[in-house]
Amino acid sequence: MIDTAGAVAVEALEPESRDAGVAAHYGDPMREQRTLATDVGLVDRSHRGVVAVPGPERASWLHSITTQHLADLRAGQGTELLVLSPNGHVEHHAQVAEDGATTWLDTEPGAAGDLLTFLEKMRFLTRVEPRDATAELAVLTLVGPRAAEVVPDLKEPEVRAVPGPKFAAGSVPATPTTLYDVRVLPEGGFARRGHLGIDLVVPRESVDGVVQRLGVPLAGLWAYEAMRVAARVPRLSLETDHRTIPAEIDLLAPAVHLDKGCYRGQETVARVHNLGRPPRRLVLLHLDGVATDQPPAPGTAVTSEDGRAVGFVGTALRHFELGMVALAVLKRNVADDAVLRIGESAAAIDLE
Repeated sequence: MIDTAGAVAVEALEPESRDAGVAAHYGDPMREQRTLATDVGLVDRSHRGVVAVPGPERASWLHSITTQHLADLRAGQGTELLVLSPNGHVEHHAQVAEDGATTWLDTEPGAAGDLLTFLEKMRFLTRVEPRDATAELAVLTLVGPRAAEVVPDLKEPEVRAVPGPKFAAGSVPATPTTLYDVRVLPEGGFARRGHLGIDLVVPRESVDGVVQRLGVPLAGLWAYEAMRVAARVPRLSLETDHRTIPAEIDLLAPAVHLDKGCYRGQETVARVHNLGRPPRRLVLLHLDGVATDQPPAPGTAVTSEDGRAVGFVGTALRHFELGMVALAVLKRNVADDAVLRIGESAAAIDLE
């Protein structure tokens, strides 16, 4: 939808952005935010990567190499997963949808190639045929309290108990897993209802027809990002660095099954979960906006009152109600009422 009248491309405003190729806004970013917060709007997220995993052994195979319990995933269900390093650091984060013939993984812009490379290395003799499907499918997202009226019959995200593995001494108690409702669309692709809206993953040649059929206002990626930040939902490579573990950025609940079988990085996940104190945490910061009206860049240091670095900024932006805010990753021992600074701006942790 970058060719729609009034669309302003992300790269025209942020030349180095990873979000190149979609609209930042359609002329009024604050109005578009309000639409997503109070009504419903359609966001072009077609720059996201998509990986298709067909094959009769796809569920058990993905179950064995990722953090999520996928062995029992059925057609019409979706969830989230992570790929971790041997030391438990987050390498990939993907949204999942199962249609009965293929498991679909959509991930960050530009990340599909690296994810596919990892999957290919882990194939061995397994009957799966992963491929990069980014050129085939585009991700559009309906956001807002009325999104469910536009695509009805999709249930809200469900937290379901999935049984743990069985051992000679008995079974590990069931662990909650977040499941998303998935429905195949008439034009191809699927709809998946998640926490931030309803994703429509459709053939690229069908995008214009889908937009016309839905007939809802368009909103740019800036508006979507504002909703994401306000909801404290992390994004890979913005709210993460090379040391990030799932518990630091609140990805355990949606993307990690704590009692499933062995997978790469599981030891770190289990150790941190059992100790209950990850070294860092994800927070929402309010910035004073007096020193500058420009949001700080991703990776900007967050410092304490005495000048010590205590974390880093992920996504910072101006929210239509909250003002200047930022998602940041801080050291665990930073007090909730700490006086913080980001460059020349004062910052405070949102406690709600």
